[in-house]
Amino acid sequence: MNTLPPLPDPLPRPAPDPRARDLVLDFADMDALVADLVLPTDASMYVMSALETSRELVRHSYYRYEFATVAVTHSLFALEHLLAGRLGVDEPLPVLIERARDAGLVPAGLAAELDRGRELRDRLARGTVTSAALRPAMAVARVRAVFEAVALLLRPPTAAEAAAADVGRAQPGDRLARLWEEHLSAPYPDSFRGVDIEGVELILLDADVAGLVQRELNGGLDGDGIAALWTCITDLDRIVPLIDSAYCAFYFARLRTMAALAATRHAPAAT
Repeated sequence: MNTLPPLPDPLPRPAPDPRARDLVLDFADMDALVADLVLPTDASMYVMSALETSRELVRHSYYRYEFATVAVTHSLFALEHLLAGRLGVDEPLPVLIERARDAGLVPAGLAAELDRGRELRDRLARGTVTSAALRPAMAVARVRAVFEAVALLLRPPTAAEAAAADVGRAQPGDRLARLWEEHLSAPYPDSFRGVDIEGVELILLDADVAGLVQRELNGGLDGDGIAALWTCITDLDRIVPLIDSAYCAFYFARLRTMAALAATRHAPAAT
């Protein structure tokens, strides 16, 4: 009697990296690992995309261990973008973190954790470590620090913070010209195109103030220009406290500072 040969064992599925599995039993358990990495709802699409990608890289590090380290480096894109906009400067990430700490935007302990993530990114770029440098739990801690910093940075800046950001950056006589240069390099907040607050069309207010400031720097305003500038200042005083986006609030607060500096040049001298 002929018998059929035994069927071969099915091919085994590739096992996930055991270093990633020492924290969870299966892929579904990775959800708990990243559960507190909640995306901010009031951030720009760029920041939200970078943070979401970082979170998903951690989740999928169950299958590819190196994704955990990549998640940390990717989250720093969001941090650097937001810090530059909030501080109004274009500086390397370590300088941005230091400035944010000194301005009180992030506490010192959190700034130190952010800098550890930045240092890891730099070591990867120099080739002194590989993408297998972090276990998932360590990567989550570094990514969580970025999420926490983003939440703090998305608060509208207080008057004290805006003043602190200007300390030591220029002499009073140069301040209007310096702020004007910063304004020229700062992108208008995309999500506020076509938006009005309290009947004030933001993008038109931006254009009006910019035109008046440029006229002041290029030769000086006449009486009508000065009157128009004070009208803009009144509008800015009304709408800036109502803006719920950190970058947009900073953008228009800087605009208000420029308008005030230009207007005070024409204030009558005290007698």
